[in-house]
Amino acid sequence: MRIDLSRAVGAYAAVVTVALVWLVAGGAAPSAARFDTVDVGRINVREPDGTLRMTISNRTAMPGLIVGKREYPHPNRHEAGMIFFNDEGIENGGLVFDGGLVKGQPANGGSLTFDRYKQDQTVQLTSIEQGQSRYAGLIVNDRPDRPMDFDAMARLRTMPPGEARTQAFADAGFGGTRRAYLGSTEDHASRLELGDGKGQVRLRLSVDSDGAAAIEFLDPSGHVVRRIAAK
Repeated sequence: MRIDLSRAVGAYAAVVTVALVWLVAGGAAPSAARFDTVDVGRINVREPDGTLRMTISNRTAMPGLIVGKREYPHPNRHEAGMIFFNDEGIENGGLVFDGGLVKGQPANGGSLTFDRYKQDQTVQLTSIEQGQSRYAGLIVNDRPDRPMDFDAMARLRTMPPGEARTQAFADAGFGGTRRAYLGSTEDHASRLELGDGKGQVRLRLSVDSDGAAAIEFLDPSGHVVRRIAAK
């Protein structure tokens, strides 16, 4: 049998071309990588366009406050965990935790939060332990209508404590009021507290550690004006 060399080369080239087209078209797309163990300091989850959607990080590599593709130092985040970002790459919640012995006393903390747009958390599920002081519960907050001014944050933190500093933070969109709390308290009671628009508790339902139950109505100054007890 006589082989025509030019035809053989042409056939080979055709086969190679078809195989390359098949690979490029995804006919043999590579499978996802699989690992038994991965040791990392931080993982960034991004959209195809590069928008950051989530970080999983140790304490050292935790991101600061990311807003408008710019990162600002976080004033008080020292935990490890996950931070979530919205469609614009702006932080909108997280799950963080820490714990250990502090001066020989157990300390532990965990928090799952949901933020308002360009604002701080409006819903928080938290558990805190600091020695003998412990509480855990669900917190609902009101936040200002305006976004937080992160460019002003560093400057405002250098101001001396007082009414001027408090007002400056409020004008920059920082702050909030607690509207509801449901959980345990530091005095070992279980409690539901509902607050007004200024954050003042106006209604309290509680069961003390000894089992005494009560409903309390409070005035704008925080004084109990009516109390209904089981006995």
